[in-house]
Amino acid sequence: MKLLMFHTPSFWYRTHRKSMDGAPDAEGENEVRGCVLVLVQAEEDDPGKGKKILDKLVKNIKWLAGKFDSRTVVLHFFSHLSESRADPHYARQILERAAERLEGAGYAVHLTPFGYFCEMKLHIGGESLAKVFKSF
Repeated sequence: MKLLMFHTPSFWYRTHRKSMDGAPDAEGENEVRGCVLVLVQAEEDDPGKGKKILDKLVKNIKWLAGKFDSRTVVLHFFSHLSESRADPHYARQILERAAERLEGAGYAVHLTPFGYFCEMKLHIGGESLAKVFKSF
């Protein structure tokens, strides 16, 4: 799994067009302030790692959110961090499970529409930890 995480004073997105056949209709836009944006790449060998992969995903998100005293997270599937790609069904499922775990811990979680290209505006904080890459 690969994560590219940003502390973002403001993040805006609007669906542009479907990128996957069979993706549910989910057009719209949203703006989220004071959040941690997590671009997630699920890789081919991730399903074989079982629950550990979900635990590490959630732990890394909570860690960065804690550095900025934020309880707001945006999860975005981003299949451009590695050439290795998990099945889209698995990738969607891992994002949804992470969202459930984070919400259960008191976080406000936003999932960008899965299977869509999105137009985005991103304000990234200047602190060193405002930009973090993780691979596990």
